[in-house]
Amino acid sequence: MDNSHLTEKQKRILPQMKGEVRIIGGQWRGRRLAFHDRPGLRPTPARGRETLFNWLGQSLVGWHCLDLFAGSGALGFEAASRGAAQVEQDRLACVALRANAQRLGAEGVTVRQVQAHEWLETSGTTYDLIFLDPPFDSEEMSRVWSALSTHLRPGGWIYCESSRGMSESDLWREVRCTKVGQARLQLFQRR
Repeated sequence: MDNSHLTEKQKRILPQMKGEVRIIGGQWRGRRLAFHDRPGLRPTPARGRETLFNWLGQSLVGWHCLDLFAGSGALGFEAASRGAAQVEQDRLACVALRANAQRLGAEGVTVRQVQAHEWLETSGTTYDLIFLDPPFDSEEMSRVWSALSTHLRPGGWIYCESSRGMSESDLWREVRCTKVGQARLQLFQRR
């Protein structure tokens, strides 16, 4: 793997990354993402990502996506060729995400190191698809849930991955749901 285009900082940190996940579809199918194995970080397994993209359709061309709790970046990089943005608060995770984006040549990927709720409060951007996969039992899930409606385009989707699941509301209609391992995978659409 050619790492000549990485910064010196990224070259120093890359060998320290112990985790790895393989992209299952799109233009980078089969490529691997390196990440720091951190407490609470659990990349969406291949089976979960396959289920999600079967629900949505294999082509997301033209969609604007946001991976709100990017972690390993597995969900965002699956959709990266569609202009995905990624938001992550953990500094080491951000370094890994940026290094992976450079290694893949993912020019459309933007990585922001910020708390998810802060991003939603300050950003006026809207998306076709928002990935919502914070660490299980995180306070952030309930904190951002209601703010998502102003960032979703008409007909847009929210993919939610959690231990207990989220409930339908006046704003959100659950379209699909399944369980993979310990995770409940849900696809919501705004009513």
